[in-house]
Amino acid sequence: QVQLVESGGGLVQPGGSLRLSCAASGFTFSSYGMSWVRQAPGKGLEWVSSINSGGSRPIYADSVKGRFTISRDNAANTLYLQMNNLKPEDTAVYYCRYSTIRGQGTQVTVSS
Repeated sequence: QVQLVESGGGLVQPGGSLRLSCAASGFTFSSYGMSWVRQAPGKGLEWVSSINSGGSRPIYADSVKGRFTISRDNAANTLYLQMNNLKPEDTAVYYCRYSTIRGQGTQVTVSS
């Protein structure tokens, strides 16, 4: 069955960086676009970024544009999110998403 396992979250100070990973299995990863979404405490799901199957066309929410970079390694069935210049408002549980399926998420906390 489809499995998505996120990792790489943690506590970081404002201005810091983190790199999230999502290991995918159970489907032909290289054939599908993938996304990152997040959920801040007490709020709904927010779309963050998506990338096409080949990795050539990333798109970003305005809130993260210029700070986050989505990428993928189709040989390793892994999706990435490089997050730079993190802000307190980036605090959330981050999920990778394939179709309507999400992983268990990884917590990102930005605080001094």
